[in-house]
Amino acid sequence: MTQEEMDKVLGKAEVLIEALPYIQRFNRKIIVVKYGGSAMADEELQKNVIKDVTLLKLVGFKPIIVHGGGKEISKWVNKVGKEAEFINGLRVTDAETMEIAEMVLNKVNKRLVTMVQELGVKAVGVTGKDGGLLNVEKKYSDGKDIGFVGDVKNVDAKILYDLLDQDFLPIVAPIGLDDNYDTYNINADDAACAIAKAVGADKLVFLTDIEGLYKDINDKSSFISRITASDADGLISSGIIGGGMLPKLNNCTSAIKNGVHRVHILDGRVPHCLLLEIFTKDGIGTAIVADDDNN
Repeated sequence: MTQEEMDKVLGKAEVLIEALPYIQRFNRKIIVVKYGGSAMADEELQKNVIKDVTLLKLVGFKPIIVHGGGKEISKWVNKVGKEAEFINGLRVTDAETMEIAEMVLNKVNKRLVTMVQELGVKAVGVTGKDGGLLNVEKKYSDGKDIGFVGDVKNVDAKILYDLLDQDFLPIVAPIGLDDNYDTYNINADDAACAIAKAVGADKLVFLTDIEGLYKDINDKSSFISRITASDADGLISSGIIGGGMLPKLNNCTSAIKNGVHRVHILDGRVPHCLLLEIFTKDGIGTAIVADDDNN
């Protein structure tokens, strides 16, 4: 073996050794991964994400995937001659759109289940309707009726605990039922946050279409790699954070205040971003932590 070949082998060993304390620290801990955006639209990125989550499962984590399907839903809405409409980032969902959304999300759900099982890990796909997992109430956007869009009132965590205890990887589609058993679409970020809080997740990870959190999105030097929940609230109240990041960051701070140890915002377009953030010292995204987190 040449010195160059030996250096490559040693480099691989160093990567594994760097990952060891993180594997030990999070062994048997629950991690909720919200998966959507461009990483879901690109087949190669989709495979990378599923490989990452499967690896987390095989090294001792207890992952739960909560997925969206917005781009696919919009495509099918357009196919039936309707125009996708959003108010404050939330899809206006009439009865026909709800039917399309449920069809698409079920299709996406089973595709993800298949991809996980192809890698040798048992997965179960559910919607929030199954077993009463996600109980919702009607959501309004600034007082406007946006149709069958739900706010999560209650999560039956036992369903997910049972699946995890039986060594399954749960994959959840964000659809729920209200008290009258009507079906509602749920924003996937909201569903992931509610589930993370209910199961006492150690980590909640949002795979997004941006690198993480910036004080000024137009200034790359203002990137924030780590921030406390209180400081994040300060950015929100000051009006610095806006657009689609605002509700996401609100979900992040809410999760931290309700017992989730850390929340990560990652660019899902970066191959294996999940592994880079969790198993390396520096990480690549933004971590939101509790005020007393000194690690």
